[in-house]
Amino acid sequence: MQLTSNKSIISLGATALLSLFACSVKNKKPETKQPNIIYILADDMGYGDLGCYGQKKIKTPNLDKMATEGVRFTNHYTGCTVCAPSRCALMTGKHTGHSYVRGNHEMKPEGQMPMPSDTRTVAQSLQNVGYVTGCVGKWGLGYPGSDSDPLKMGFDYFFGYNCQMQAHHYYPEYLWENDKKVLYPENKDGKHKMYSHDECTNKGINFIKENKDKPFFLYLAYAIPHAELVLPEKYLEKYKGKFPEKPYPGAHYGKQDYPKAAYAAMVSHLDGDVGKINALLKELGLDKNTIVMFTSDNGPHVEGGNDPKFFNSAGGYRGIKRDLYEGGIRTPFIVKWSGHINEGRVSEHVSAFWDVFPTLCDVAGAVTPDDLDGISFLPELMGKKQAKHDFLYWEFHGYTGDKQAIRKGKWKAVRVKIKEANTPIQLFDLEADPYEKRDIAGQYPEVVVQMKTLFEKTHVKSEAFSFLYEE
Repeated sequence: MQLTSNKSIISLGATALLSLFACSVKNKKPETKQPNIIYILADDMGYGDLGCYGQKKIKTPNLDKMATEGVRFTNHYTGCTVCAPSRCALMTGKHTGHSYVRGNHEMKPEGQMPMPSDTRTVAQSLQNVGYVTGCVGKWGLGYPGSDSDPLKMGFDYFFGYNCQMQAHHYYPEYLWENDKKVLYPENKDGKHKMYSHDECTNKGINFIKENKDKPFFLYLAYAIPHAELVLPEKYLEKYKGKFPEKPYPGAHYGKQDYPKAAYAAMVSHLDGDVGKINALLKELGLDKNTIVMFTSDNGPHVEGGNDPKFFNSAGGYRGIKRDLYEGGIRTPFIVKWSGHINEGRVSEHVSAFWDVFPTLCDVAGAVTPDDLDGISFLPELMGKKQAKHDFLYWEFHGYTGDKQAIRKGKWKAVRVKIKEANTPIQLFDLEADPYEKRDIAGQYPEVVVQMKTLFEKTHVKSEAFSFLYEE
């Protein structure tokens, strides 16, 4: 009998191993790359300021297109009715009954009340699963070097205004890049050369380009169209002469002879930059692996000569910025994720800023902390069965008074001047009266009692902000 040679044995063994490897590779599921995330936040832009939400006077073709390519939400709510607490709810996944920041409180010489060093943010959760994280624009949740500086709150990169008060002006003498000041001497002595919004757009675009081969999270927190209503002439020209104008003489905010044109131009300019970002994603081949979200931090403002009634900026809803009526907290919200979610959908799902944290954790494959107030709306995006909130809660403490609001199903309860004894609770039926014109508390005393109990149960005192609302 002829024996098999060693060479033949080795050859047969190698063939078997190759076959086994090929079979293993064939049966192995391909690894899916984590999707990039871009969250774009406008400042003080109302529910009705976009064409896809009914705007007639201001052109927003890029965001309107984004709505046709994704999901447009009609019952999405901000974290609060002013900047800092709204952003705190977004970053921490906790509503203002539980969050640390519940009002705007300035710190001298620059910044706001910081969050505690042990605050957990959505950016940190994304960092933990390999995301490169960037915050570009306006922070407003601390002061430079504080425990809640963006670089200590989960962001690898920061550029823009650390202080939201300084973000009131669009031609600053400096901005922050990470922990260093970037000086703009061309803006000294009141000169208008470097427009901060455009600088932020450029930095955001650079962040995308530099991190295109890694999973990234870009929080693009724009400062416009918050007052002051000032922008380069080339953008203003588009709307000059189109509206009846009452010149704004200037005070804290800069002088503007065409405030209506300026507001419209700021919204349109922001829209154009959203278009630039979506075009860049397509150019880089990232559009099908990037989820893009767009919203605003609270309702429209009246400062700087703005006229939200003229533009119907609140979309017909009652109230504006600093109110807890719908016009102060209901916000446009558009989500695009090409190839993953059905295009052109309109969602009536009731959601809020504190839902973003768990949603992004689900998108990224991160563990969702179990003490959040938010509920992931990823199932709603994917057209699957969606869990719902029993109710949504807000409180606001500031110079227009201390307020609370709850939305529970069709019911909306609002209580203002809560420091005063026996403050009445207003009650609205949002199905029959979405614009909150009729207080029907007297007709439903049992619902009012239920809402009063929820107000008291849901509010947990914030030790740091106790000076805003002595109890």
